[in-house]
Amino acid sequence: MISKWTTTVGRAMRGQSAPVTYGLIALCCLIFVIGPAAGLNPAYGTGDELLVAQRAYFRRWGVLPAELFDGAPREALTPATALFIHGSWLHLLGNMLFFYVFGAMAEERMGHVQFALFYVGCGYLALLGYAAANAESQQSLVGASGAISAILGAFLYLFPKARVTSLFPFLFFLPLRFPAWVVLPFWVTLQWLAAGRDTSGPGVAYLAHLVGFSLGFVFAWVRFGRTTAVSSRGPTPGPPAEQPGQLDRE
Repeated sequence: MISKWTTTVGRAMRGQSAPVTYGLIALCCLIFVIGPAAGLNPAYGTGDELLVAQRAYFRRWGVLPAELFDGAPREALTPATALFIHGSWLHLLGNMLFFYVFGAMAEERMGHVQFALFYVGCGYLALLGYAAANAESQQSLVGASGAISAILGAFLYLFPKARVTSLFPFLFFLPLRFPAWVVLPFWVTLQWLAAGRDTSGPGVAYLAHLVGFSLGFVFAWVRFGRTTAVSSRGPTPGPPAEQPGQLDRE
């Protein structure tokens, strides 16, 4: 069993078995580059014209909690489309970095089709949970963090002893390595504390992170039962930390 797990980790870390992870990363990057948020497409103009285009883009493809539950079919699709939309370069790169690192091993363990359904399903439900808790909000919610948080939750269950390299600001960003069972619960605690101070204004949708993480952990627990977890020494950075922006980034 240990030999099988070691082979699984090795293949994932070498990028031999994660086409869904890398395909989704490429898709998110492509959508961002051709959209108005990147500021690279001249079709959206510049200055105030670009800002107007960005707001319209986020409202069209992002989740608007105040409109999500009005019964319109198009609005019901927005929790899926919002997973592929990001609000800034920092938002995109932060999400994709942690998707790249944690997603490969999770995909190898789950299988390609199951992982793809897991990613979209948990991401959809994470956004839906946030919208239900903030039903009056008019802020557009975009980003893949709910789905990526689900991957972190599943990763914690499947690979609790995996060594995670983390950067702690209060320790002058020194890279320190801890097991996933130490780092990921610490991250969840931070999200929970931040969610308690969250408001309906623009910023990070911490509640969506918590919902996604919980869904991912429960899914892995139910799906894989008592399967022996693996201990890995892979170069895994700590969980994503997003910065407040001008829309709800998830």
